[in-house]
Amino acid sequence: MKKTEKWITNTIRIAGSSSIFFVMMIFIFLMREGIPALHDVSIGRLLSKRWYPIEDLYGILPLISGSLIVTITSMVIALPFGLGTAIYIGEIAPQGVKEILKPLVEVLAGIPSVVLGFIGILVLSPLMRTGLNLPTGLTALTGAILLALISIPTIVSIAEDALYAVPASYREAAYALGATQWQIIWQIVLPAARSGILNAVMLGVGRSLGETMAVMMVTGNAPTLFSGLEAFISPVRTMTATIASEMGEVASGSTHYRILFFIGIILFFFSLIINVASSSLSVRPKRGKDQVVS
Repeated sequence: MKKTEKWITNTIRIAGSSSIFFVMMIFIFLMREGIPALHDVSIGRLLSKRWYPIEDLYGILPLISGSLIVTITSMVIALPFGLGTAIYIGEIAPQGVKEILKPLVEVLAGIPSVVLGFIGILVLSPLMRTGLNLPTGLTALTGAILLALISIPTIVSIAEDALYAVPASYREAAYALGATQWQIIWQIVLPAARSGILNAVMLGVGRSLGETMAVMMVTGNAPTLFSGLEAFISPVRTMTATIASEMGEVASGSTHYRILFFIGIILFFFSLIINVASSSLSVRPKRGKDQVVS
């Protein structure tokens, strides 16, 4: 029996360690294909404001700017709706309503992004064009709204699970002390579930940053760099959309090919930063949770 348990333990350990191995292999592959771009194109050219590979212009600033604008704006839209919905489902909604809303949110999370992209082109884009009196509805703001719709189900599902994991004894003790429902939610449940909520937010950010098809369909795919409010109502292009739209047309080993992999390295580090931030921020909520218990 002990040999069987040891074999199972080692198998689980190897399976867990394999994820690190796969991530390292992906990183090595990206570095091998992307780093040579720095020998072909100087840093100054990479940090220029124009992306036009046909004329050997490889400025990635418009691509980074487009990704950040769309991602940050989508999170500004998604967080209030996502967390508010999670709190309603987990703490306020009657049991009958909860049994309907929870599966519905999970179904929304499973809708393919390309389908939402079609909806964005046919419905959201015309509304943005007429509502804001724009020459085109394919803008950064349109992409941000669509990304928010894509991210909200993920945030709701994970945050609601985090709220559900808070022991019922916390709520019962607070009710016994005369606390109101809102005081319990704000001062007891949310601090105790903060770690899971932060993970939900970070996963939402990662989902927005890594989305490709939906963004490529509704943002206009124009690698231009704007400032101020004009950046939100103008067509943009994200890093993921650039890789998806151009990788199939470049010659293997060319400068353009290397630059696309270099953009992949930047995306990799963005994802790494998000995950490291999520892990580091998840340490603090445990202390807060202990303080709530005490």
